[in-house]
Amino acid sequence: MSKTIALRVDDSPYQLIKTAADGSKRTISNFLEYATVSYLSQEAFVDDAEMDEIQSDKPLMRQLKKAENEVKEGRYRVKSLRADETLANL
Repeated sequence: MSKTIALRVDDSPYQLIKTAADGSKRTISNFLEYATVSYLSQEAFVDDAEMDEIQSDKPLMRQLKKAENEVKEGRYRVKSLRADETLANL
């Protein structure tokens, strides 16, 4: 079932989105859905080959396990970034 999302953007990003949507002969709504799914499938997830490469890197896996344990022990806290933040702002 379709969901409705209200999105407020400044003029400059809007024009960029509109130009991209027009160029791909899509509505703005359809373009935003397409662009979001495309970005998330490429950037937020790894494919099986990339995951195999990560898991076969023993030094990396040791560091990740150490970091996980340190977070569990409360030595660090995990902070989620807001959309307008970058790691440089922390």
